[in-house]
Amino acid sequence: MANLVQKTLPLTKTSTPALQFLRFRGKINIQRPKAPHYERARVIAVTQPKYPEAPKSKTCFQSRTERFQQQVENPYNDIIAREVRNWLEHSQLVAIFHLNSITSDEIFKVRVDLHKQNLHLKSYGRKIIGEAVKDTRYEAIMPLFHSNHCIVFSPDQQRVSTLLKITRRVPQMVLLGGIVEKTLLSRNELMAYAQMPGLQAAQAQLVQTLNQAAGNLVQQLQAHQNSFVQVLDVHAKGEAKDSTQESKEETKE
Repeated sequence: MANLVQKTLPLTKTSTPALQFLRFRGKINIQRPKAPHYERARVIAVTQPKYPEAPKSKTCFQSRTERFQQQVENPYNDIIAREVRNWLEHSQLVAIFHLNSITSDEIFKVRVDLHKQNLHLKSYGRKIIGEAVKDTRYEAIMPLFHSNHCIVFSPDQQRVSTLLKITRRVPQMVLLGGIVEKTLLSRNELMAYAQMPGLQAAQAQLVQTLNQAAGNLVQQLQAHQNSFVQVLDVHAKGEAKDSTQESKEETKE
């Protein structure tokens, strides 16, 4: 009976379903993930947090300006600025260099070589230099301090040639300009100043030129008198010769 029912009704046959496990072999792209389903994307968009926007009238530049205005001035910078101004006021030679990439050992060696020649190598920040030269006659040197730099001070203006000789061995130091006896000079003018003779030699040349001019003036004033005296001398010698010849002829007779 059971067999007849199974033959007539095949769907009533009991069978165990076959289970097969599959493993996802694809790679997940983290940088470019697959777009979610529409419903899920809508839920994500609704649940995404919203933050208040900054007012449009205030820009990042204004906030930066306000930040700088709120900064407290460091009194130590004022002390260093007074030191820089003191160096500028009491130095007859100030040379400004652009400083390229250089090691601390190399800059220390240059500092020692310069110190032996009464040349002092210093380095300050641009803000401190600005405070030091503000409302002074040295304010024109500020455009030279836009990058990494160093300054050489000396109380003797005749050390320009020595300074150029030492820094010529250090290609990382590029001369930009300087101040000699309160006068701002460019690089070419400093090199021309280094080739000039010393003060004593220039004074000796000036004295020689003045003496030569005075000697030429005296010589020109006495030229006519000297020529007249020479003519008279020649004339007198001629008359003397004539008289001697006449006397000789009279004695022969």
